[in-house]
Amino acid sequence: MQRLDLKHMKSRRTVSDWIIRMGKETRILLSAVLLAMGAIVTDTQVSIATAAAGHAAEAAGKDESAFDALVTRGAYLATIADCTGCHTAGAAHPAFGGGLAINSPFGTIYSTNITPDPETGIGRYSYEDFSRAVRGGIRKDGKWLYPAMPYPSFTAMSDEDARALYAYFMHGVKPVRHTPSQTRLPFPFNQRWTLKFWDLAFVEHKRFEPRADRGEKWNRGAYLVQALGHCGACHTPRGLAYQEKAYSETSSDYLTGALIDNWFAPELTGNTAAGLGRWTEEEIAAFLKTGHSGHTAAFGSMVAVIENSTQYLRQEDLDAVAHYLKSLPATGEKSSYNPRRTPAVIPAGMSRSEKPGAGIYSGFCAKCHRNEGSGKPPKFPPLSGSSIVLSENASSLIRLMLEGGKGPRTKTGPKPEKMPGYAERFTDREIAEVLTFIRNSWGNKAPPVTTRDVYLMREALNE
Repeated sequence: MQRLDLKHMKSRRTVSDWIIRMGKETRILLSAVLLAMGAIVTDTQVSIATAAAGHAAEAAGKDESAFDALVTRGAYLATIADCTGCHTAGAAHPAFGGGLAINSPFGTIYSTNITPDPETGIGRYSYEDFSRAVRGGIRKDGKWLYPAMPYPSFTAMSDEDARALYAYFMHGVKPVRHTPSQTRLPFPFNQRWTLKFWDLAFVEHKRFEPRADRGEKWNRGAYLVQALGHCGACHTPRGLAYQEKAYSETSSDYLTGALIDNWFAPELTGNTAAGLGRWTEEEIAAFLKTGHSGHTAAFGSMVAVIENSTQYLRQEDLDAVAHYLKSLPATGEKSSYNPRRTPAVIPAGMSRSEKPGAGIYSGFCAKCHRNEGSGKPPKFPPLSGSSIVLSENASSLIRLMLEGGKGPRTKTGPKPEKMPGYAERFTDREIAEVLTFIRNSWGNKAPPVTTRDVYLMREALNE
């Protein structure tokens, strides 16, 4: 049998009886007091709930703001990396939709769709999938990427930057339903599994580590050049297996120039003739911003790099890149430049046999580049002391003479000028002669261009 608490029951009955025996006015007053107390409790509860909701909303707002900042940062990093340069097929095509044909010694490689479309793009990639592709060279399906994708440089990218890039491509890029042409290289290059051994032999899978003996500006520049900017992918020579011979300044091969798609990407070392030895940091930064400097103007594939990427870099990043590049030592060169030499003024009536190439230069080149080779910077670059003219490899000069070219269009640079091509007007011998004349006048001294050099370039461009 349950035991009853009689004492407690008595207490409750006594209180009830006391309330009942109260006068009417007293009961009304007591009720008002109790209602007020209830209102206070209710208001307090509402205030607490409102405050909690406010804190949650504030936290959510901060999270949303932080995420928006991450996406914005990712967009800037994608600009530094010039992702659109390879993954957009042209101005008339959707951004990052892929399909750009990239020439390689092994055949044509087509870039992939890197928009967040789940069917034809990377919409189903997790962060781990994305990081493994960008920094490890392996797609979500486990197949290896061809090293036309500069993952050997991106492997040095920090985790923070990789996450920002992922946030941008997943949330800041418009999905595009587009299946690019498939890459179909001939055997044995179509066997992607063999790239595993190529990767093991040639790729250094490690993140960028700042050097303790260098300052913050130098380390920032080194990171941008080596990792995000992947400058070595074009400006560092490649070996027999198409591997970059170096990935940092620790090797004397780094950024010493390379032939890519029939253009010679010039060296970026401290050499005074063909390198950046006579450039100031301010001139390097200005060139990356505008495509022009007192030494040269951008041409070839560098035009797109400046238009899509480097002109949008923050000034502190441009300065950091210039600071790092100016720290690279000279590596020895076959060309030279001595401005104290007597300028090669072209005498009137000079015959072709006396100075081969001089007549063509006087009739077709001097109008823009002057008889003294001084040019009219920034519109028309000088040829006297030009690192492009003095480059040991004359491929870029030959291609410019054959096809012509046009400078970059930038927000702060001069209006781009167009150079005509002379493939139909001059023979291989005539082009070789005028280029040899340019490379050995006004203080320039560089190896001659041969008729065979011009012939081989014509053949390559006609393939």
